[in-house]
Amino acid sequence: MGLKALLLALVVAVSPASYVASRQQADGGFAERGARSAPELTAWAVLGLVAAGKPPAGAASYLISKPTGDTTDVALRALALLALGADAGAMLDRLTPRVDGRIGTLVNSTIWGVLALRAASRPVPTACVRFLLRQQRRSGGWSWYQRGAPDSNDTAAAIQALRAVGVRGKPLTRGLAYLRRLQGKDGGFALVRGRASDSQSTAWAIQAFISAGKKPPAAAFRFLARMRRADGSYRYSARYVVTPVWVTAQVLPALAGKPFPLR
Repeated sequence: MGLKALLLALVVAVSPASYVASRQQADGGFAERGARSAPELTAWAVLGLVAAGKPPAGAASYLISKPTGDTTDVALRALALLALGADAGAMLDRLTPRVDGRIGTLVNSTIWGVLALRAASRPVPTACVRFLLRQQRRSGGWSWYQRGAPDSNDTAAAIQALRAVGVRGKPLTRGLAYLRRLQGKDGGFALVRGRASDSQSTAWAIQAFISAGKKPPAAAFRFLARMRRADGSYRYSARYVVTPVWVTAQVLPALAGKPFPLR
């Protein structure tokens, strides 16, 4: 085998899941190169690796041992623990909806709270569903917080949360239409109008289409293929290479065709 063929074989052999798995630290957490383990990154790494069929050992103990932050952090960690088959009861008990249906204070925290509760097969109050439906903007998208500008990531996550509680029809159709308007000529999806396509937004969009029972645009997968690097990680965009562990972890569920909550 020639040198060129050998190098090509090595590149192909380095999978995105292997790249993410290689960033697990001795304490069970995951870290970007040159940084310490972080609970949020570890939760994303767990979700990506479980979607890829490679659940990491030791990550559950790390997630349980670290202090939690806001409601979104609690819900995200609960999702990761459930994906690992670990006990997330204490965190799930903290996801108590308010009278208006919010879980936490944000649209985003409500989305993730709903996903975590459904992952645990816990009931989601009708008020939560109504709250999320009321937050859909005229454009069809959802935002991070009430009255905020919509973006592709929160819209895709909202679609997955609504599908998890059985919503179908017009809200999802409008949400997907909003996402389509953010798809660029390069096949990728942008966070908001006017921004360049990025790998994370593209992966979120793919998950949303799959969750809604629609075929994702083939061009989106071609965009992701162009963003893949020789070490198995993904570029954030054509221009930038930042937080490759986080980016790659969020791409993995889309590549596996698995929307949230992971089943």
